[in-house]
Amino acid sequence: MFMGIEYSKHPAESYRQLADQLQLLLDGEKNRIANLSNASALLSNFLERTNWTGFYLLEEGELVLGPFQGLPACIRIPMGRGVCGTSAKNRETLVVEDVNAFEGHIACDSASQSEIVIPLVKNDELIGVLDIDSPEIGRFSEEDRAGLEQFAEVLLRHI
Repeated sequence: MFMGIEYSKHPAESYRQLADQLQLLLDGEKNRIANLSNASALLSNFLERTNWTGFYLLEEGELVLGPFQGLPACIRIPMGRGVCGTSAKNRETLVVEDVNAFEGHIACDSASQSEIVIPLVKNDELIGVLDIDSPEIGRFSEEDRAGLEQFAEVLLRHI
């Protein structure tokens, strides 16, 4: 059963609490879709000032929409296109302060102004990406990057 907690006011500590909460939530469950669904719901409730939180999964050489929280989204993203495709191709986290300044940005939701994408790599195999959008320019910090990468590490043990 899920139990909400009061997170620390300190970002690094609150992200550690979030990772611990994810571990407890997913412990013992092996279904990838169920675990990604709960991860997106947990993140969506944890993060403030965001409008889309979810996953794109690698399938036959392109990213395909997975579990998410938010408005309907683009279904397929080619590798190397947009923020998600670029992050996946390069296997590196991208923090984009202003998506309108990102060459090749794919606008799935016109309200999105900034974005962070974390590639999900397990045993040197790209599984997909964690994608989070915000309606605010410059929403995501280095603390967010570190915390979300920690979250992804826990998640990868369960998918």
